[in-house]
Amino acid sequence: MADPERVLDTRVATTRSCAERATDTLDEIADGDSFVLIADHDPIGLQYMLQAERPGVAHWELLDDGPPYWRVRIRKGNRAAT
Repeated sequence: MADPERVLDTRVATTRSCAERATDTLDEIADGDSFVLIADHDPIGLQYMLQAERPGVAHWELLDDGPPYWRVRIRKGNRAAT
């Protein structure tokens, strides 16, 4: 049985930003794996940042286009999963 997909809920307040937590999670997962980001704001800035800083590494799939929340599946890899 496959491991359940990791969920990063950034609506929970911490001292770290949504972007910091998401990039750390991206670093922790293996190529080909993904996680679901949940945010209380449109994470489009994070998408632009990842495209600029890590081109081709983070693949973005919008699941819920808020408000009140946004959900995005972010897959790690040098190519999109098929």
